[in-house]
Amino acid sequence: MEQLLQQLSISIQGELYFAQTAEHQMQLMAYSTDASVYQEKPLAVAIPKNVEDVLTIIDFANKNNITLIPRAAGTSLAGQVVGNGMVVDISKHFNQMIEVNIEERWCRVQPGVIRDDLNHYLKGFGLMYGPETSTANRAMIGGMVGNNSCGLHSIVWGSARDHLLEATVVLSDGSTAVLKEVDLLEAAHNPSFEGNIYQEISALLLNTNNQELIHQHFPSKEVVRRNTGYALDALLEMQPFSRSGSQFNLCKLLAGSEGTLAFITELKLNLLPLPPKEVGMVVVHCTSLVESLYANIEVLKQGPMASELVDKMIMDFTIGHPEYQKNRFFIEGDPAALLMVEFMDDSRQALEAKMKATIEALQAASLGYAYPILYNTDTKYAWDIRKAGL
Repeated sequence: MEQLLQQLSISIQGELYFAQTAEHQMQLMAYSTDASVYQEKPLAVAIPKNVEDVLTIIDFANKNNITLIPRAAGTSLAGQVVGNGMVVDISKHFNQMIEVNIEERWCRVQPGVIRDDLNHYLKGFGLMYGPETSTANRAMIGGMVGNNSCGLHSIVWGSARDHLLEATVVLSDGSTAVLKEVDLLEAAHNPSFEGNIYQEISALLLNTNNQELIHQHFPSKEVVRRNTGYALDALLEMQPFSRSGSQFNLCKLLAGSEGTLAFITELKLNLLPLPPKEVGMVVVHCTSLVESLYANIEVLKQGPMASELVDKMIMDFTIGHPEYQKNRFFIEGDPAALLMVEFMDDSRQALEAKMKATIEALQAASLGYAYPILYNTDTKYAWDIRKAGL
């Protein structure tokens, strides 16, 4: 195998680590984990320089029965980019912002673009990419699609799945495809590997027994933030399975598939207008974790932009910290849990009305004992407490 990998390293323009040298072994150890507790040493680590390298690597994997593990920033928390196959890291070379369409509100990027870098660039156009993570200053778009990332404001801005329009990918046979809106039954007649995929998906989902199983056992649509296996239920919400649905798009399945279905080389993303400039946060102090969960039910009735739980364990990590201790100025007493509830509006008056209504609803339900309010840049201190604890 080492001889075969040596030949592969000569065939690609990028880097390949696999040998018993100190440098190579150090790289293999570095890629043996992500942001989780899981560790497993890969067979090799490839850093492709271009699409041609990706095609060569996939051809090599097919011929030698090797598993490929696409990897971006490695910020995943459950070992998604850890394994004993070949890790293929796109973070170094697949990091270009290709195109922005202001009128139609979309952009085209490579999967190694960092989420916050993308939004910094888009801000000049009055646009933003909505999905976010607590690691948004380093998490990359390809990984966010793989994880179906959402973040603080998912209840209004949705997840990566909601904003993925098209994906240029390399399939397992080495052929390339652009996953986008198609007529499923028409696409299934395409005499290609891609067409065969559409044919198999069509047969799977046209089966009424399968449809019933999906409807019965997949998470409720009311659960906005979820990523449980392959999103077959999302496929059933599109044509031809739902007459009122949008055209069929395999991007709905690609998002959340953790790099197991195709190798992404380019993404077309839906964009949103920048949020209102006036931001306010009600920090609900609760005497127990259970109380904060009941408080959240009341809070959601008020239509917030975000509602995030921070329990005592996370809060206490910041006590005495040289940087984050000062950010705790808004915490009153010793709460068992905080509920950070964020609102946005174009005017301060409308913003204050929303927060007042929220506090009154909580008081009427005897939920919470303190409700300090933070505005605009001060809300960052609260979010930093949460991020720091995590």
